[in-house]
Amino acid sequence: MFAQYMFNMLAINPAYAGSAEAVSLRAISRHQWTGFDGAPTTQTLTGHSPVWHESLCLGGTILRDEHGPVEQLGIFVDVAYRIHFDNAKLSFGLKGGVNIFQGKFSELNPLDPDDIVFQDDVSSNVSPNFGFGVMYYSERYYVGLSAPKLSNTKWLSVDSLETVVQNGQQQHYFLTAGYVFDLNNYVKFKPSFLVKAVEGAPWNVDLTANFLFYDKFWLGAMYRYQDAVGALLQYQITDSFTAGYVYEYSVTPLSKYSGGTHEIMIGYDIGSKTQGVRSPRYF
Repeated sequence: MFAQYMFNMLAINPAYAGSAEAVSLRAISRHQWTGFDGAPTTQTLTGHSPVWHESLCLGGTILRDEHGPVEQLGIFVDVAYRIHFDNAKLSFGLKGGVNIFQGKFSELNPLDPDDIVFQDDVSSNVSPNFGFGVMYYSERYYVGLSAPKLSNTKWLSVDSLETVVQNGQQQHYFLTAGYVFDLNNYVKFKPSFLVKAVEGAPWNVDLTANFLFYDKFWLGAMYRYQDAVGALLQYQITDSFTAGYVYEYSVTPLSKYSGGTHEIMIGYDIGSKTQGVRSPRYF
């Protein structure tokens, strides 16, 4: 889960690879529900670029997620092929890699100390996975549909009869879209949304409204349905270097006990298709 998904969609959609028309690096660190022991923390590092006639694009994603006794590390390669139209591109992407799972269950204090689920740790359970995505985008808009992990994985099986099994990952589906409007010569408005669907859970919807001032400074607000509200800031420090920050406040009873959620992003772009002048990144 990232509030700044619109600036770093490679983690959820491999068809995003190459969309920056440069070697694009992005890193995000998210610290959710601060104040809780074992609260979720997530870090991701992505990189991507066109590599052949601006049609074939390659990328890579490293994602680390930790909550309570559970830690995951995902390493994935992204490949995209783009069809060029007059003012837009249609991109098809594939994602493949491995997810490494570790669980220190023996360090917990269960209500029943003899519960067999919590007797043993899980160390370096490696599961391959793959996904796909499609995006249609121009400089001003995008719409994408993706399923970054299609293989269901089992992280925990405590006996030979598999009487107790924890399903580690289910298939997730993401729908994203956004558009940039010119309000005047100095201000642009970009509304965007993300819809996430997974079996066994309610749909999750993020709505975000960002304003870009003087092609340098982003200021926005977000709302996650029945979960959180937040404020977004991002500044284009140089033509290549970008930094962003999000603060989220829970609208659930967790707000009584949590200090909120903090998310930091840094980005660096190397090179550009257009020499001499680089237009700002809108997504």
